[in-house]
Order: sequence, then C-alpha cells, then structure tokens
Amino acid sequence: MDAARGVALLAMIAVHIMPAWNDEFAPTLVWSVFAGRGVALFALLAGLSLALSSGGSRRLDGDRLSAARSGIAVRAAIILAIGLLLGYLDITAQVILAYYGVMFLLALPLLRLSARALTVLAAAVALVFPFIMQGLRDYLPEPPPGQPTLTGLFTDFGAQVPQLLLTGTYPALPWMAYICAGLAIGRLDLRSRKVQSGLLAGGCGLALLTTLVSAFLLGPAGGRSALEELNGGGSTGEEAVYDILVWGPDPTLPTDSWWWLAGLAPYSSTPVVILNTIGISAALLALLLLVGPRIERFLAPLAAMGTMTLTLYSAHLLLLATGLLAEYPWPALLLHIGLAAAFALLWRPRMGQGPLERLVSAAVSRVRASVLSKAQLRAEDAPRQEEPVPPGRLRNRNSRHRAGVQNADPPGQQR
Repeated sequence: MDAARGVALLAMIAVHIMPAWNDEFAPTLVWSVFAGRGVALFALLAGLSLALSSGGSRRLDGDRLSAARSGIAVRAAIILAIGLLLGYLDITAQVILAYYGVMFLLALPLLRLSARALTVLAAAVALVFPFIMQGLRDYLPEPPPGQPTLTGLFTDFGAQVPQLLLTGTYPALPWMAYICAGLAIGRLDLRSRKVQSGLLAGGCGLALLTTLVSAFLLGPAGGRSALEELNGGGSTGEEAVYDILVWGPDPTLPTDSWWWLAGLAPYSSTPVVILNTIGISAALLALLLLVGPRIERFLAPLAAMGTMTLTLYSAHLLLLATGLLAEYPWPALLLHIGLAAAFALLWRPRMGQGPLERLVSAAVSRVRASVLSKAQLRAEDAPRQEEPVPPGRLRNRNSRHRAGVQNADPPGQQR
C-alpha cells in the first residue's frame, strides 16, 4: 500500500514537470500514461487509509467509531489548511490537498457502511454526480482564477466553496466515488490472495469496459460527430474536440452538450473517466499486493516515499515554485524524485513518519484519546442500576434461605 502511494506521488511529480506534448504537438508518453491517473490513485488510496483508520475489515462502532471520526475530522482540517496555504504558490500545477480535505469531511458519515454498500455508493456517485456537476455549472459562479486559498474562503466564499465541491479541477462531490471505492477496498481482507486476485481482475475489467463504452458513445453512437458540429464542424470542430478529449478541460468542460460526459479526457470528472481510473487504480494496488512480498527489496524506495506523501508532495510543490531547472524537464524530474527518495530513505529508519505526517498523527492521536477518555468517564459516572429480580426467583431465594436456617447445625456442632 505504501508503494502504491509512492507510485501516485511519482505520477503527479512527472505530470507537473514533464511537457505534455512533443515537437509535433502530440501527447507525450508521460502525459498519456499518468495524466489524471496519479491523482485518481492518490484519492482512492485516501479512502483506503480512512478504512484502515476506522477498523479495516472489522468496522468500529460506538465510542471507538466516534473517536475515529473525530480524528479524521482533525486530519481533514489540517490537510485542508495545508492545501489552502499551498494555493498561494505561483505554479501551474493544481494542488489537490484542499479538495482532499473536503473529501475527508464528506466521508465521515460513510465509515459505518459495509464493503458492498460502499461499492454501490461509489458507482452511484460516479454515474450521477458528474451529471449534476455539468447541469449546475451554468448556475454556479465561475471558479476563481488560480488555486483555492485561505483568504479566498473569506473574500470570495460564494465562488470558492462551489469550486471545491463542483467546479474545480478535483471537484469533491464527483470525486467522492474514489473515496467510496477506497473505503470499500479497505473493508476487504486484503491479505487474502483470493481477494487480491479478484481485485486485480475486477479492476482490469472495469478499465477495459469503460474504455469500450467511451469508444462506442463517441464513435458509433455519434457523440464525437455531434460535438464537432457544435464547435463549428470541419477541421475547426475536429481540432476543438480533439484538444479537450486529449488535454482535458480548461478549466471545466463545456456545458453545451451532454456528450462531453462520454469522453475519457484527463481531469474531466466524467462518469467513464472516474470509473476507468478507479479500475486502473484498483488493479495497480492489487498487483502490488500480489507481487509485493516477492520484490519487497525493490519496492523499498517507493514504500518509503509512500509513508510520507503529504510531506514530499508539499515539498515538491515548494521546490516547483522556485522555478529551478524549469527549462530542463528531465534534470528537474530527476532532482525532484532523487531528493524525495533520499529524504524518505534517510528519514524513515530514524524518525518513522514524515514531518507533516507526525504533526497530523499527533493531533489525531490526541483527539482520539480525548474522545475515548471522556466516553470512559461518562461510563464510570453513570449510575449503576441493579437488575430487578423476578418475583418467582425472589420467592425461591427466600424459601432456600429459610430452609438453610432451619437445617443449620447448632452452635458448637458445625462440621
């Protein structure tokens, strides 16, 4: 699981640094492979971590569930704050952490659900919320330029909240499908080879099915032709539709046709792209669970980075903001990944969690302990009521007592 987080981190770093197109204006390999998929894996693993922190395959209840929810709420608030602070950076990369924190808050009521219910909910969210998002965009304020920021919540609250929920790059409501899918996976027995194999097959099947559905809707069903006609027809329409389907929306999908929701454009949050990336993410996770024990030594750098993705992701964005080696993508990529791997490998054996992870963990542990302590005090202070004795049992007890008194040995003759 840590190695999977490491893969997600590397994918996001690569997309942030490497060019999206080559000299012929065709998508590069990095863009084709990683665009939109690294952040999707990151979000699905967020749901998985929520499941593990709330009992894994053995769901918590009662006071322990209340403590887990309180800890997750604190975790969400800290991540949201970090994301809003990183929003001030002058970078082209879109920061996911603010959206991430909102998703954690939205997940609090879902922690008691079973794997089956969460799977159904993930599918429902993926199929329904993109249509809601697309239908409401014309009635919602335009997302503010740049990233969500802390001051933006106060100066432009009416636009920034919809940005976090529906109109931003990673809209929290449609993206809750990833959280629900991760929660569902986290409720399974992930040590079981049967579960791992089933997850791999199911993920690959979902990715293939959604690819075929998108190809059918845009091809034989006439979706792409309709979109091209809406955009002027001919070469003009073809170019306009190609740009969106390959490079993704800028910043949101057009609302002139529902056919846009049939595409697999990266960062478009359409039903097919959400389900497709859920399938890819689940398959990658299952593959690492299957082969991980055999290649653990080779996965060590990835796993080390995966234990401190919050720290390394934030540090990567700060380094990106300096513009260092901005004109030299390959050296910049090697620098970012090399520094991340070296820090993780040196820090983890000595200190364990990364610096930001330690901060979050300390706050979460304190809150959870406080909730459990208060619950224990309430239980101790509650008045204890003796269980009433049924009348028949009371008569039997009295008769046995009288019989014992009558048959007792005289004083001095007890045996």
